[in-house]
Amino acid sequence: MKRILLIGLCLALAFAGYGYWGALRDPIVRRATIEMADWPKGKAPLRVVLLSDLHVAGPDMPPARLARIVARVNKLKPHLVLIAGDLVSDKRVSTHRYTEDEAVAPLRGLRAPFGVVAVLGNHDHWRDTAGMRRALEANRVTVLSNSVIRRAGLILAGADDDFTGRADPAALARAVEALAGPVVALSHSPDIVPALPSRFGLILAGHTHCGQIKLPLIGRPATMSRHGDRFACGLIREGDRTIVVSAGLGTSLLPVRIGAPPDLWLLELTPPAAPTTATAAR
Repeated sequence: MKRILLIGLCLALAFAGYGYWGALRDPIVRRATIEMADWPKGKAPLRVVLLSDLHVAGPDMPPARLARIVARVNKLKPHLVLIAGDLVSDKRVSTHRYTEDEAVAPLRGLRAPFGVVAVLGNHDHWRDTAGMRRALEANRVTVLSNSVIRRAGLILAGADDDFTGRADPAALARAVEALAGPVVALSHSPDIVPALPSRFGLILAGHTHCGQIKLPLIGRPATMSRHGDRFACGLIREGDRTIVVSAGLGTSLLPVRIGAPPDLWLLELTPPAAPTTATAAR
């Protein structure tokens, strides 16, 4: 019996160690080219970086690690950086809780000619909504809350957090109705997708962590989404609509990742491809 318990303990420790190593990995840079409707004539493509779920907290995501990720993002030379919420983490197993100012200070180092735009996530609201907004804006990050701005020729529609019941898709739809140009929606959770009209051709989100743990045969035990695996992870095409869901950078609940490595997205937004014309053979 003692031998079985010892083997079980060793396996549990190995599993935890492997998961912690997975949480500390450098984020994978995932890339996609996305054709945008209503692209202004003659406008050059845009490079947009999507970050999500930073979850700054010890032991796995101290500000120093975030600063290294910021330096890596800058090497991608984005025109615009978008952050899909959950900048902090207050998980019970945290070894250090950083203040809002400490957590987001590395973001001041981001370099993008059209700036940095963020929405808040559930953990940000659970911590301190006003404090998170102040800290972000003090570090040159624009925060959207069910509001719309123009940036880099795009209409950026930023939803407040759906998981805590703060999102207002109807308000976003009204805000963009009279505006011309390509629309990009930024939301912490992808669950607002079905509530947005077709005008919202590109939705960027996080929250799911791609499950954070994805096991062979079993899959993802949870995605924290009402839609199960529909918007769980990655690049999703539904008709003319594109949804990008990042696995995020940090962790929630436990500082482990298995089968769902941290990632960030480099998106090239372009005009629609010219239609091809078939020529009949003679």
